Amino acid sequence: MATLTFDDLFESHLIDNVIDFSITDIFIAMVLAFIVGLFIFFIYKKTFSGVMYSSGFGVSLVAMALVTTMIIIAISSNLILSLGMVGALSIVRFRSAVKEPMDIAFLFWAISAGIVIGAGLIPLAVLGSAFIGLILILFASKKPLDKPYILVVDCDNDETEKTVMEYVKSSVKKQVLRSKTLSGDGIELTVEVRLTNQESDFLNQISKTPGVSSAVLVSYNGEYVT
Repeated sequence: MATLTFDDLFESHLIDNVIDFSITDIFIAMVLAFIVGLFIFFIYKKTFSGVMYSSGFGVSLVAMALVTTMIIIAISSNLILSLGMVGALSIVRFRSAVKEPMDIAFLFWAISAGIVIGAGLIPLAVLGSAFIGLILILFASKKPLDKPYILVVDCDNDETEKTVMEYVKSSVKKQVLRSKTLSGDGIELTVEVRLTNQESDFLNQISKTPGVSSAVLVSYNGEYVT
């Protein structure tokens, strides 16, 4: 039975892999990944249009670019290591819910930037990230003139319902009846509307309609379906 000697430790492949890596290349790649990650963080903060801003998610974008760069540098130098890394990462499961659709784009952007930098395609990482950031800022600067709202109205009878719907159609840019609930107390209408301004006046006029027991206007960030 062969025994492991002290000299065998210095002849191991682990020591060889350490020598094969260029400290300068690793340092440049990680610093560049950090800078690109900060740029992605800045664009995310600049273009964020949701309700609850999470600084932790922005920091995770920087970390995502750094970690991905480190992984790509490692697997690009060893084919066997790359196969093992794929198997190891395949068991990872993420359970955090994505609150905004654009968050997926920023996550994919950070991961892609890390992959490109780790592969050594530095001009592509820099120019591509700059172009993506410019496009996102241009689209974010064009704010929609109208905002989506959910209108919930309790009506006493059919005549009140008809009066409310006629007023809604004449007062808003777009409207869609989402649900209608009949009960012993009356009729509950849930309508998706688009308002440009004067939200309070719009709701006040509906609440003053004879036969309306209550009226609620809720803002949300959902997509409008025609």
